Parts: sequence; C-alpha cells; structure tokens
Amino acid sequence: MSQPSPTHSAYGAPAPDPAVTEAEPPFGPDMSIGARASTPYEDYVRASVLTHLQQLQSDDPGEMVFLVTTQVMELWFTVIVHEWQTAAEALRRDDLPAATEALRRSTWELEALNAAWKPLARLTPAQFNAYRGALGEGSGFQSAMYRRLEFLLGEKSASMLVPHRGSPEDYAALEKALHEPSLYDEVLRLLARRGHPVPETVLRRDPAERHEPDGAVEEVWAEILAGPQDAELPRLAELLTDVAELVWRWRNDHLVATRRAMGAKMGTGGSAGVAWLEKRARKNVFPELWTARSHV
Repeated sequence: MSQPSPTHSAYGAPAPDPAVTEAEPPFGPDMSIGARASTPYEDYVRASVLTHLQQLQSDDPGEMVFLVTTQVMELWFTVIVHEWQTAAEALRRDDLPAATEALRRSTWELEALNAAWKPLARLTPAQFNAYRGALGEGSGFQSAMYRRLEFLLGEKSASMLVPHRGSPEDYAALEKALHEPSLYDEVLRLLARRGHPVPETVLRRDPAERHEPDGAVEEVWAEILAGPQDAELPRLAELLTDVAELVWRWRNDHLVATRRAMGAKMGTGGSAGVAWLEKRARKNVFPELWTARSHV
C-alpha cells in the first residue's frame, strides 16, 4: 500500500501545516472587550457587586454558606414579588392570560427558592452555633422583601412595619403594600366581575387587614372547581393552589431546618423561634381554595 503524501492525510485531505499557528475558532468569544473598564456582562449583571457583599463576622467556614444562601433567598423574594405584582396588575385589567403566565413563572421560581434550603437543611446545633452570634439581633422576619411577599398573599399586619421604621425607603414600600389589595383580593374581584357571587363584604373590606376565610367564597371556588377542567377559572384555581402549596413547603422547610439547627431555643431577633414558625406553617395560603375541595 502506498504511503500518503506528507502534504495529505490518509483520507486525502490536506495535512495541517505545523508551522501555522492554530487560529481561534471562528465562533469564539470576542476578546477585544478586554480594553474596556468592565465587560458588558459585568455592566448588566453587576456580578462583582454581588460577590463582594459577603462581610463575614466569624472564622467559621459555614458562615459563608449561610450568608450567601440567605442573600440568594432575598433575590428570589424580589423576583417572586415582581411576578405577583405583575399578576395582580394583569388581573385588574382583566388580562387573565398575562396573570396566569406570571403565576406559572412564579411556581418555578418558588421551587428554586425552596431548593435554597438544601445547604442549610442539615445544620447541626454545633455548626449553627459556630456563627450564630454573627447574626446579633438579625432575624429573617425582618426581611422587607419577604414581608412584601407575605402582604401580596393577603397576610397583612401593620405591626410588621415596626422593624422597618429606621429605613424610610423600606417602610414606605411596605406601608404602600399594606394598603393595596393583595394578589388574592384581585383574584376575588375578577371572579365577581365574571358573575360569581363574591360577597360585597369581602370585596369592600379594608385591604390592610388580613384575609379571613369566608364561607361564600368557599362556595364560589367549589362551583368553579366542579366546572369544566379546561376552562380558564378552574385552571387559575389550580395554579393558585400550586403557589399556595409551594409557599407552605417553604414555611415547612424553614421550620424543619430551624428545628434541626436550634431545637426549641429562642430565635434570633427576639422571635419565638420554632414556635413562631410552627404557627406560620399551620396557616393555609388562599384558604378557601383548600376547604372548597371537600364540597366538590
């Protein structure tokens, strides 16, 4: 068998010239941006800001995990609040498709938020105690963005504004959210506009008050849930139930992680710790959507 020419491969293609330096791939990244003060990615994402926000207060390596995980949760709160505000605005203008799209996106985001408990879910008391003192009087219930999330769910309480009196911007945003209709209020108003007998006492209640279960609203949901399953309102009901279930899972995961890390000790910031979280975990979001199922 004849040997291939030095200038050709065994398959007839020209052999690469070793004297020629291999060029960058034609579709590789543009490296010319290195002369700029920052990259377009940095300008948009602000990654250097995010990755320099961790001011550690102890030498324990677990503190970095705790701090970053908590900061990631705050970012997810911000995204979910944005989605629910978008959904509430869409409901006000009777744009149910836009509202359901925002709610559907929020379910994926809630799943990501809940997954953020994974790095903290197996903390032992000794591991948590190694940096717990760094929190000082800090506590998750002081999160302004989480409070806005709760207000959108209808869990209103003027007393929860008190911790934010020292931050005028947070206080103003929370006070506004307190007095605005919740996401659930907007849902019930939509049902009324579509001919369902939602009581006037529910529609005209003070939006700064916590939503309380109502028997007539339960009957409305029971009728909707018993209707054609491919209709808009039964699909909305199930999507809201998905949201409610994921919120319950968030609260329950928080409870379990806290119980594992600190037992029944007093929580940070003067809260009752596990006792407080147990009370929160027992509450259903959008309560009539759950109780109505017994009547379908």
